[in-house]
Amino acid sequence: MRKNFIRKGLEASEGLSLGISVVVAVLLGVGLGLLMRKFTPYPWLFWVGVFWGVSAAILNVYKAYKAQVKSYEEFSRRDEAAQKKLEEKN
Repeated sequence: MRKNFIRKGLEASEGLSLGISVVVAVLLGVGLGLLMRKFTPYPWLFWVGVFWGVSAAILNVYKAYKAQVKSYEEFSRRDEAAQKKLEEKN
């Protein structure tokens, strides 16, 4: 029961962490874009900063996805090993 509670808490914190990292990446990109627009004569550099921020957010989501796939594969391998042991006992 306690392990289940801890596992759900960890999963929730991972999801929250991903959400925060997406927001921070976009905000940093917008901030960088605003700085570039302010200190250079090229106003279109704002959109370059926004693009960088959105790209970083997408990269964060992709990395989280890859980590989840790896975790699922490890779980599947452990489950298959447990099934084989159970079959060997019977």
